[in-house]
Amino acid sequence: MALDPQFLAVAVDTALAAGRLQLQYFRGDLEIRKKGLRDLVTAADLAVEQAIRDRLARYFPDHAVLGEETAPSAPAGSSRYRWIVDPIDGTTNFAHGVPLFCVSIALEVGGRIDVGVVYAPVSGELFTAERGEGARLNGTRLCVTGEASLSEALLVTGFPPQAADSLDDQLAVFGAFLASARAVRRLGSAALDLAFVAAGRFDGFWEASLHAWDVAAGVLLVEEAGGLVTDFHGGPFDNFGGQLLASNGALHPRLLEMLVDARARPGSAE
Repeated sequence: MALDPQFLAVAVDTALAAGRLQLQYFRGDLEIRKKGLRDLVTAADLAVEQAIRDRLARYFPDHAVLGEETAPSAPAGSSRYRWIVDPIDGTTNFAHGVPLFCVSIALEVGGRIDVGVVYAPVSGELFTAERGEGARLNGTRLCVTGEASLSEALLVTGFPPQAADSLDDQLAVFGAFLASARAVRRLGSAALDLAFVAAGRFDGFWEASLHAWDVAAGVLLVEEAGGLVTDFHGGPFDNFGGQLLASNGALHPRLLEMLVDARARPGSAE
């Protein structure tokens, strides 16, 4: 069954409106508090999420919404349609005035992500995807790279706020890839990391301890651009499973091999 075109249209309009609101707060006098030792939330996160929820409710009052900052709008399973949103992915960057952040909006239909939008308002880059219809950047079709050599690959990763809980594991994997790839970057926004894999800017991305709102839209972008997304053992990716390895597909077996090997070394936590 074809998706209602209104789903993507509303997701895009909502993301653009959220981006405009982000910019009103960006580099302003922000109220910042901590959700954990290193996990920040700002007044902008709360205001943007509320604006997204309000807009989605106007168009789809029967749909559920799962967001990072506030309680779900309806119990899990109460609707076939659930929006998964991150009002500001890259909050730490945002709070420090670093222009690497975005809004991420995905629509889950019957348990499967079918629409994904990631919008970076500073650059004006709008990444969109519909299942079976490809991924696009500002309307231009995206495709992952064809790089098959790890030594020529540019990789990206992230360290979650709770990384200190598994520091040995994090550093073992990071060190292995740093020694084998052309370079490894860390941007501070999982949604942008995935969008950039879809756009062919990175060849692969891995991270642990992720949440559904961090990755739901970006995973669809990668898949629709021809890439592959799994857990750290090559199994099916689960938006609520935490572990994510995304790649152009050609590099995936080698990346998996290195992930498993690095995490199995003495001193590394599985």
